[in-house]
Amino acid sequence: MKSSLSHDELATEPRRHLLGCDLAELTQWLGAAGQPRYRAEQILKWIFERRAENFDDMSNLPKSLRACLGQNAAIYSSTISRDSLAEDGTRKLLLEFPDGAAAETVWIPAGERNTACLSTQVGCPVGCAFCASGIGGFERNLTAGEIVEQALRVQQLIVGAAQEGDSPRLSNIVIMGMGEPLANYDETIKAIRIINAPWGVGIGARKITLSTVGTPKQIRRLAGEDLQLNLALSLHAPDDKLRNEFIPWARSAPVKDLVEACGDYFKTTGREITLEYVLLEGVNNDPTRADQLAKIAKRLRANVNLLRYNHVPGLPFQRPRAESAYEFQQRLRKLGVNAHVRTSRGRDADAACGQLRRVAREDQDGS
Repeated sequence: MKSSLSHDELATEPRRHLLGCDLAELTQWLGAAGQPRYRAEQILKWIFERRAENFDDMSNLPKSLRACLGQNAAIYSSTISRDSLAEDGTRKLLLEFPDGAAAETVWIPAGERNTACLSTQVGCPVGCAFCASGIGGFERNLTAGEIVEQALRVQQLIVGAAQEGDSPRLSNIVIMGMGEPLANYDETIKAIRIINAPWGVGIGARKITLSTVGTPKQIRRLAGEDLQLNLALSLHAPDDKLRNEFIPWARSAPVKDLVEACGDYFKTTGREITLEYVLLEGVNNDPTRADQLAKIAKRLRANVNLLRYNHVPGLPFQRPRAESAYEFQQRLRKLGVNAHVRTSRGRDADAACGQLRRVAREDQDGS
């Protein structure tokens, strides 16, 4: 083991984002500079267990190593440019990264359950006609470290809001924020493994849900990852004609192919599929569509989450009345489907996907 360490031995450009490093990568990087394996374990423990935000706090590391890490690595790379709190306790952050790209993450508290909703891309290439995420187009993929960083930012909020004597923790992850996770496959899976790892955030895979508009090839690839993830298919229409009208990507992935891929996912993993269905007044909430959706759900033995549309200014879609959503739900239930109307969270905090980022960009353009 070296007694001292030079800047050049760990030099990287740009600085290495440690939240995107797994144990093996960090061990290899430090090992190339003559550091023993346990240094990587110590650093990850400081980051994920002790929640260190700078290297000076890592008191059991040599000063020379702390100095070199400070010059050549980073723990957090983002700044919080917006922080929006809703009356129901939902809290949404807009994180800005050094290149100016901004992504959203949301904390959804519910009793002892604390959920982080994570984004995987800046903007979205899918272009769903009713969603704010794709307005302005797709900017770039997020790195694994930037995805993990969102979870830790939410964890900071949870700890900061705790009362004396409480032991709150981040308990659930939903990858349902900005972007299409399976279009940023490698970085998303790497982030999930870091979040799942015992040396990382330590959240069980069964507490992690990935939501996708769906590409059959990637769904089958996901099934082979040996991760017990919950898979949610953002269906939004049970037939190709309607789905193609407001989800451009759907033209390359017919509903039949998606259903077959989800069936394969269930067979391989044993994990039930959830169908996500945003209710758009007068568009996809008629009885015929409920009957078609029920057939798909029963074939997959899938639960159905119904979400009343959160209105986005400038888009033509309308939020259905509560009574209308209830009627759609009851029709599904009478047909033997386990369907729930999800409570809209954070509507007064621009908590729907892409809305806070859009508001921030409009403010900048108008200033």
